[in-house]
Formats: sequence, structure tokens, C-alpha cells
Amino acid sequence: MLAQEEYVEAHALRKRGWSISAIARHLGRDRKTLRAYLSGERTPGQRRPAESDPFDEFEPYVRQRLADDPHLRATVLFEEAKKLGYGQSYVTFARKIRSRQLRPSCAACGGTRGQAVEIIDHPR
Repeated sequence: MLAQEEYVEAHALRKRGWSISAIARHLGRDRKTLRAYLSGERTPGQRRPAESDPFDEFEPYVRQRLADDPHLRATVLFEEAKKLGYGQSYVTFARKIRSRQLRPSCAACGGTRGQAVEIIDHPR
């Protein structure tokens, strides 16, 4: 990304007849980057938007499946998502479930941290 000051300097140098290669060497930037800014393809001070997250397409499905069964194993859900076209790894899939907090809490299972537990019979 070019700062506004670099853009102004590059533009002024270009008007003076400097080549894009010379301006790139002077500013320590890549020629293709400079060409994109000088041609108007990119705007100074603004980053290109990041690519969309492939998990976004599967989030509603994952959210619904976990709402139906909060005890569903992530590996089972991952296999289902793969059949639907999900192309990333299991580790990434599980990380997205955790970071987006998609797994609802189960009242019957909650509150057992650090305590002895036993199997609680409850509907699935």
C-alpha cells in the first residue's frame, strides 16, 4: 500500500517524465504496485479488501446443525461440510467453530469445570 505522500511524489515524478521503474527504485516499491496506483486501479491509503472466508458459506449450516444437536462431534460436522464442498482443513474448521462461538452451551453439561463428572442422561 502506498501512503498518500508517496503517491503524490510518484505522481509528480511521473509528470516530470520519470519512468515507472525509476520511480519504483526511488521509492523502494514494486513496479507493478506503482503502475496500479498511477493508473488509478488502486487508491492511496486504502488496502485491498481481503478475500472472503470460505467458512462464511458454511456457517449457517454449521450453526443450524449445532443448534439441533449441541453434542455433535466436530469431525462428523467436518465430514458433512466436506461433502458439501468445504475445502479447508479440519483444524481450520474446528478453529472457526470455536472463534465464532457457534457451539451452543448445554445446560445439563455446563458448570462441570474442575469437578468430578458423571454421564448425565438428557435428550439429544
